[in-house]
Amino acid sequence: MELPTPRPVPDQGIKDKHRKLWALGDYGAVAREVIPSLGPILVNEAGIGPGDYVLDVAAGTGNAAIPAVATGASAVALDLTPELIELGKLNAPQGGEELQWVVGDAEDIPFESGTFDAVISCVGVMFAPNHGQAAAELARVTREGGTVALLNWTPEGFIGEMFKIMREYQMPAPPASPGPPMWGHEDYVASLMDGLLEGLVSRREVLTVKRFAEPDHFREFFKLNYGPAVGVYRGLGQDEERSAALDRELSGLAERYARSTEDGMEMDWEYLLLRGSALGS
Repeated sequence: MELPTPRPVPDQGIKDKHRKLWALGDYGAVAREVIPSLGPILVNEAGIGPGDYVLDVAAGTGNAAIPAVATGASAVALDLTPELIELGKLNAPQGGEELQWVVGDAEDIPFESGTFDAVISCVGVMFAPNHGQAAAELARVTREGGTVALLNWTPEGFIGEMFKIMREYQMPAPPASPGPPMWGHEDYVASLMDGLLEGLVSRREVLTVKRFAEPDHFREFFKLNYGPAVGVYRGLGQDEERSAALDRELSGLAERYARSTEDGMEMDWEYLLLRGSALGS
């Protein structure tokens, strides 16, 4: 496939829009009930252990930061959306000072260069609008030789397809630019990290999702809880015809991926695991 070129995205209130978008619904329910295993997978891939100082970028409710601390590391969970930070604090184990929660921007990380032994992001930094700037910040705050490890949905997988569908229903239509799932394309991320990381390795894996009984169950759960989906439906307002069409497409997507089980269905959602070492400044 021909790779799109990342380019700066004008602010024009986009940060406020992102904060509000991810505060919609209940992302904590998605992290807790649908993708809880992804954080530990990323922590293991990054080789995080006792004594490491870790930054989880676009941390959401701490899906990767909390398991990082469980290894004996100290961590900072950084996210643009205060509501997610507050939810994460409620869900985190009590009584420890090993985990710090910070409201901050993946494109302007509020730490000095070379601060962290490992910088990670679990389906988080992929949603920063300025891909090149976010990539540069991930590498900047990692010490020379330290690890940057990412877990992102692929453009060809279930979530990539879901975003492609939702994009067609966004009001107003978004500007043409590389979408978040491009962070799940090996060559695209390699181009972002060129000159920033060395020894880049990646592999594609799947998360088997067993949370939903049938396709409409998936659709209603995401329609209620997943900020980007909530935002698209709200943008459609009273357009019942387009809302119903989006309902059909999302249920149809789940039906295409579904395998029947004794409890209902399961789906494989593809993601990319990627790891490299920071070159330093």
